[in-house]
Amino acid sequence: MMDKIDLKALIEADRIGHETRNWQGTLIQYLELVREHPEIPQLAHRRLYGAVMAHGRVPLTDVANPLVQRLFKDSPLFRYNAFADEFFGMEEPINQLMDYLHGAAQRAEESRQVLFFLGPVGSGKSTLAEKLESLLEQSGPFYSILGCPMQEEPLHLIPAHLRTQFSQVLDVHIEGDLCPVCRFRLENEFSGEWERMPVTTLQYSKIRRVGIAKVPPVDANNQDTALLIGSEDISKLDKYSEDDPRVLSLTGAFNRGNRGISEMIEWFKNEIEFLHTAITATQEKVIPAPGRHGMVYVDTVILAHSNESEWRKFKSDPTNEAILDRMVVVKVPYNLRLSEEVKIYEKMLKNSAFNVHVAPHTLEVAAMFAVLSRLEATAKCDPVTKMKIYNGESVFEPGKTKRFEIRELRQDAKHEGMSGISTRFVQKAIDRALANSPDNMVTPITVREELTKSVQRSDLADELKERYLGFLNDSIHKQYLKLLETEITRAFVYAYHDQAETLFQNYLDHCEAFCNRAKVKDAVTGEEMEPDLDFLKSIEEQIGIFGTAASGFRQDVMVYLMSAMRRGEGLSYGSYEPLKDAIEGKLMGTVKDLARIVTQARSRDAEQQNKYHDMIRQMLEMGYNEKSAEQVLTYASIHAWRD
Repeated sequence: MMDKIDLKALIEADRIGHETRNWQGTLIQYLELVREHPEIPQLAHRRLYGAVMAHGRVPLTDVANPLVQRLFKDSPLFRYNAFADEFFGMEEPINQLMDYLHGAAQRAEESRQVLFFLGPVGSGKSTLAEKLESLLEQSGPFYSILGCPMQEEPLHLIPAHLRTQFSQVLDVHIEGDLCPVCRFRLENEFSGEWERMPVTTLQYSKIRRVGIAKVPPVDANNQDTALLIGSEDISKLDKYSEDDPRVLSLTGAFNRGNRGISEMIEWFKNEIEFLHTAITATQEKVIPAPGRHGMVYVDTVILAHSNESEWRKFKSDPTNEAILDRMVVVKVPYNLRLSEEVKIYEKMLKNSAFNVHVAPHTLEVAAMFAVLSRLEATAKCDPVTKMKIYNGESVFEPGKTKRFEIRELRQDAKHEGMSGISTRFVQKAIDRALANSPDNMVTPITVREELTKSVQRSDLADELKERYLGFLNDSIHKQYLKLLETEITRAFVYAYHDQAETLFQNYLDHCEAFCNRAKVKDAVTGEEMEPDLDFLKSIEEQIGIFGTAASGFRQDVMVYLMSAMRRGEGLSYGSYEPLKDAIEGKLMGTVKDLARIVTQARSRDAEQQNKYHDMIRQMLEMGYNEKSAEQVLTYASIHAWRD
């Protein structure tokens, strides 16, 4: 369809839109615009907050995802739409960021604090900063004094003695003072007639450094605060005196980031003079002008980020307390939710040029490794169980009716997510598996092998290597075999979903009768009978529920499902995670022996061969191709179906 679009018309429409957005006039004309639209003059924090909120938000309790609802059922957090498609498992850091911006937008103390992202390498700090900058770029134009090197707010032209009156008439807050360059122009070009000063619109731009500036770490021997505040143009000193504003070159990060964002990359690698200048900019909202030109008002969101090792070193020095007191720290840890980690790799693959078949569960196996490496050990459960709990799955303590509580696990692991394997490490292993695939496909088997090689080749400490290889060769291997057994069972059992639903409904009928001390009515004959306890036990024993624990489990099932019905959720065999696992275990048990025979047989009779082809056909519908289906079935014949 794209080739049918009139390209010339597309260009013209864009040009007209660009011209419409561009405005130029005098200050008096700008004041009339502000009178009609008091929202026009906004300070940097409020503008950035509005750029995010323009995309809307929704309470996490309203998100149509049972795992998310379970994790955040008692939480007042929101999902911000501006970040939803790019940032996964980062709800808490993003909500902390938005709390900061909301307070700063109201000119509270946050507006005079540095926003600092703290996290391990590759956790998303820089990406989050870039997203905020992109949102500013998309937010539309802002008004500025024409030719101002600080692209400053035109209301700065209003003299101090008139500001109270103008604030009341225009219903706006006026803050800030003219930069030396605009003050000189006002006096010398416009004879002090500030209402005649020209005003224009500007568009935020990272590339052109309009309202957005970045400061990379600089070598200590070459550091110069000119990177932040600009400098004097030496070539003009033979023409103008040192105190003439025309010698100023206000091209520093705080000059160019005025009205928007000034990003400080790897902040603590800079010298202390740099940090003090930044603190003055945020706390006092002024920076020193180069040379003899006094102080310059600056309105910018100072966004810094750094890794934890540098943070700890800086924090341990008591002489840095004043700087630490002027920072709002937002921790950006690694993602700890399996389903969200999978989404990260899906996004990366979508943005790549690879045209390779990715078999089901491939990215899930990679994500398991990443998440397990980031979890802290606990005596309350094994790492895989903890991973499932953190993913929002409902997991019972072995042989009990008590569910593991995520809050208890988090309280014992305050530092969790600040170390482990980075997403980049895993993605590079996935990329190598994709690039080196001889059959133009990758499976969980090939990705696990590539991750193993990556760990072995890495310069990690021996203790960490041993731990990570243990995850790959033991925990993840076993988890994949469970997934594979379930997958093959689904392919093996005709109408698997229907049979699972039938088991689920039958279980509910007998479970409800047991809990209510009632009888079960046969759907066909209408005959009333006692609940089938043997049937209930045959389901429950699949997940280790025996004896007296069974009664509590049945009560818990009914309470959970009744609650889900009140919330308007549709009920299916997958609604309640423990019951889902039990039903799948029951189904698997009914075909395990036959499936083992079919997958392991070196030579199959006609019936077995037909069944094998049926399995392949079902697996194609699940997302495999023929080669990947055959590979995982071969793998299952060697490793799976072991008692």
